[in-house]
Amino acid sequence: MKRVAVIGAGPSGLAQLHAFQSAARKGAEIPEIVCYEKQDNWGGTWNYTWRTGLDEYGEPIHSSMHSKLLTDFPKECMEYPDYSFQEHFGKWFASYPPHSVIFDYIDGRAKKSDVRKWIRFRTPVRRVTYDEDKGMFSVAAHDLVNDVEYTEEFDFVVVATSHLSTPNVPYFSGIETFSGRLLHSHDFRYALEFKDKDVLVIGSSFSAEDVTLECWKYGCKSVTISHMGAPPLGHKWPDNIKEVPLLQKVSNGRCTFQDGSAIDVDAIILCTGYMYHFPFMSNDLKLRSVGQRCAVEGLYKGLVWFNNPKLFYLGMHNGKLFITLDAEAWYVRDLIMGRIHVPDRDARLADVKDRIAREHAEVRGLSDVIHYVGDYTAELQADTDCPGFNTEVWKTELDRWIGHRNENIFTYRDNVYMSPVTGTVSRLHHTPWKDAFDESLQCYLRD
Repeated sequence: MKRVAVIGAGPSGLAQLHAFQSAARKGAEIPEIVCYEKQDNWGGTWNYTWRTGLDEYGEPIHSSMHSKLLTDFPKECMEYPDYSFQEHFGKWFASYPPHSVIFDYIDGRAKKSDVRKWIRFRTPVRRVTYDEDKGMFSVAAHDLVNDVEYTEEFDFVVVATSHLSTPNVPYFSGIETFSGRLLHSHDFRYALEFKDKDVLVIGSSFSAEDVTLECWKYGCKSVTISHMGAPPLGHKWPDNIKEVPLLQKVSNGRCTFQDGSAIDVDAIILCTGYMYHFPFMSNDLKLRSVGQRCAVEGLYKGLVWFNNPKLFYLGMHNGKLFITLDAEAWYVRDLIMGRIHVPDRDARLADVKDRIAREHAEVRGLSDVIHYVGDYTAELQADTDCPGFNTEVWKTELDRWIGHRNENIFTYRDNVYMSPVTGTVSRLHHTPWKDAFDESLQCYLRD
C-alpha cells in the first residue's frame, strides 16, 4: 500500500484528509495516511493562542490570529459545500463572525469526517528528503511530548503548512533605536494595548487595515498608515487616521517618511506580510518565496512540484478560501490515486509559465483576483468529484463585498450576503461592528 505524508492539519491539511476520507466512504481503496501537526489541535491559524514568539516546547507560534479578529471575508464565501454553516450551527447568523466561530465550524467538519485518527499532534516535521534510487521520501519528525525523533518513508508528500506564519520583517534605518512597542502583526493579539497611543502601521493590505480598524475601535489616540503604494488605500478615514509614504528612518520615537514628514509614535506595528518558509524541506524540494501571487512559480496546476510530481504544496496561492483548498486537495488525492495523469516536466513547466502570464495579463485589482481564483477552483473541480456550489453567486457576493469595503471600511462588516451553498441570505448582526466589543462565539450567535 502506498504511503502519504501530510504536513500540517490546518484548513489545507484537513482538506487533504477530507478528500481521502470522501473517497474511502465511496468504497475506494486509499493509501496509508500520516498527518504531522506541530500544534495541540487542528485548525492552523484559526487555532487561536494567546502565546506569541515560542510555545511551551520552544516551537515558533503558528497562529497569527488577533484576539478580537472578525473575518474580513463574508463567511458565505468561505463555506464548505458539503457542510454549511447552517448545518453546523443549526441556525443562520451574520456574515462576519469572530475566529472562534470559524474554528468551531472547522472543528465540526473535521469531527464529522472522522480524520483525527490520521493526525499526530505535537509532532513537527524536521526534515524531508527524496531518494531517487528508491523513489521514496524520508520524513524526520519530532514527537514533542515524548521528546523522540524518528524517520519514516513515504511515496508521496503533501506540504500543507500554508505561508502565513513566518513574518516578513523588513529593516528600516535606525529602527533598532525605537524606544516604543515594536511588533509584527503576527504577534498582534490585543488592540486594547494601544489605547491612548499614537500607532504607526506599516503596510497596505488586509492585515494593515484590520489592525488599524481594531486600534481605532479600542481607543488609540491616532493611527498613521505608512506604505509604498503611490495611491492611497481609497478609504475615508476619520481625522485621527492618516496615510503617509513609506517609512524612511527611525530615531528613538521619531519616524521620518520618504516625503520628509515626521511624527512621534508610541508603537510600530509591521503589517508587512509573510514569507514562504519551509526549513524542513531539502533544498531540491523547497518552494521559494514568491510573494502574494495567484499563480505560483514552480508548481504545476498551482500544486505539483515541477521537479518531482510526487510532491505537492497546498494553499500557496493568493485567495486561500476553504472551497479552493478543497478543490486542490481533491485534485491532489486523484493524482496520488492515479485517477488523473501528471504530464512530463516540460508540460508542467509550460503550465506554470502560462498561469503566470495569465495572471500578469488579467489580474489588476481585487475583483480580478476573485475571478481568477474562482476560475482556478472550478478548473480543478471539473476533473474530480469535489463538492461544488454556485460559482456565479460566489463571485457576485464577493464583488458586493468589494463594493461595501470601498464604500465604507468602517461599516462593511454590517452587511449581509447570500450563501452559494444553501441560497440563504444571512441576517444582520444584533450590534454594529463599531459598537460590538464581545466577540465570543456565544455572543455572536445570540439572536
